[in-house]
Amino acid sequence: MHRKAVPVFSRGQLVPLLNRHARTVMLIPALLVMMVMMVFPILYTVFLSTNEWVAVSADPLRFVGLQHYLDLLNDTRFLNAVWHTLYYTGLAVTLELVIGFGMALTFNREFVGRGVARTIFLLPIMATPVAVSLTWVMLMDPNTGLINFMLGSLGLPEPLWASSTATVIPSLVIVDIWKWTPLIMLIVLAGLSALPPEPFESAIIDGAKPYQMLFHITVPLVKPAIMVALIFRTIDALKTFDIIFVITEGGPGFASETLNIFTFNQAFSYFHLGNASATLIVFFLIILAISLVFIKLRRAKY
Repeated sequence: MHRKAVPVFSRGQLVPLLNRHARTVMLIPALLVMMVMMVFPILYTVFLSTNEWVAVSADPLRFVGLQHYLDLLNDTRFLNAVWHTLYYTGLAVTLELVIGFGMALTFNREFVGRGVARTIFLLPIMATPVAVSLTWVMLMDPNTGLINFMLGSLGLPEPLWASSTATVIPSLVIVDIWKWTPLIMLIVLAGLSALPPEPFESAIIDGAKPYQMLFHITVPLVKPAIMVALIFRTIDALKTFDIIFVITEGGPGFASETLNIFTFNQAFSYFHLGNASATLIVFFLIILAISLVFIKLRRAKY
């Protein structure tokens, strides 16, 4: 019985072979890392979402199909978490975009001390979210906080801030605005600095007013940068966890419980990993849908 001969490549034959398939060979390590770091966790989360598993119980996994997803549709707490997430994101990103655009317009002009002022305004980005949150907890304390002390000194009403169900999300939005508005300012400022001067010079010659140049020249030309800032901040705001968890932990009650906080409680407070995994998949689809809408708007002709 004859064994089949195994082809042996010499060095002279192997090098040209690798050169011909170099693009494929070079991609293999990156693909393996992506499979391990991204694809496997997603697939495992999908698998868990179709099974009933209480982590602290000795019971084995029990396949339940789409039952967790159906339960979420009838879960008032989950639906409220979706609303809180969208409310928080919409309010925070809208205000950050308006304030950040105004700051970018200001810093795009030459004035004394511009470099120092710009550096100071960028400092909040460098602070860790937990440190920022703890600082704002002390500032917004209804009884001993500096903000209410100053308001009381001026004879103004003293809100309960994060301690009230009516003002908790706006209070959290204030913290988010303070920390992340400089990021939008930085992105828009980069877009403004790259604008050509010719359209503005022509508009001045034609007698255009400043507000006309703003809305008819500046905004249309800088829209790509605005859309980039909008996409980044929207995705990041949807996933906000640290600021909300440190300041309120989703309270008072469940008034500030977003999808991230809801998922955390399901997984690590109640140990319902199947339910938490289903929530993560739904959350992922929501973020994906919103991202695709913004990407499509960004690619549209302005």
